[in-house]
Amino acid sequence: MTDAANAGMLADSALIAHGRGEAFDYLLGEATCEPARMAICKTASALLSADKCVISVNGNTVALAGTQLIACAAVLNCPVEVNIYYRTPERMKALISALEKQRMDATKLYPNLAEKIVNVPILGDNPDGQIPNLDGPRANCHSDGILSANAILVPLEDGDRCEALIAMGKTVCVIDLNPLSRTAKTASVTIVDELTRCVPILLNELMRESASQDEDWDNDLNLQEVIAVMLRILE
Repeated sequence: MTDAANAGMLADSALIAHGRGEAFDYLLGEATCEPARMAICKTASALLSADKCVISVNGNTVALAGTQLIACAAVLNCPVEVNIYYRTPERMKALISALEKQRMDATKLYPNLAEKIVNVPILGDNPDGQIPNLDGPRANCHSDGILSANAILVPLEDGDRCEALIAMGKTVCVIDLNPLSRTAKTASVTIVDELTRCVPILLNELMRESASQDEDWDNDLNLQEVIAVMLRILE
């Protein structure tokens, strides 16, 4: 994260946000709990069954798990779209460049996916659409990415955009270490886990083409089960 900050990829508040997430990870025992695994499986199913999906990334996400998320996009045949609030030409250039490098890293890590990885569209540089009822730079998006997708994976999301995407009728799958956040409570599926720990599990589920038969997913109940895990660890 420090290297990413020095490279101009992160907003000034990024390290604070990362530290806040780490505090919640301690409450999870720095381990992927069973409710999180269930949410990962449900997310894989939602993305695999979507007519069109997209993986949305910000600076922290690119720094922590960009390589693995590009591999996920390759399995899903979907784009990766950079969407950030503190948007400057310099940050966008740094993030797109980092993703292009990570794309090459991904071809080496996942040679069986290499052909698909090199064809993953990386969007964000020239947005041509807007998310309705959302203020600020994060409203800007690509018509062939976030705007037209019916399912979206959004690690490290903010509550305002999550609410706007849900209002558009999209299935929104988020990764958020805080089960009490507005994002966690608003999303269709919330994975309460640390990003670098859960994305490889998600990738494995996607490659297995796992499809959950649970049509009655209760996100609120899953969040309550995560909180119960945290309370047991505190005992």
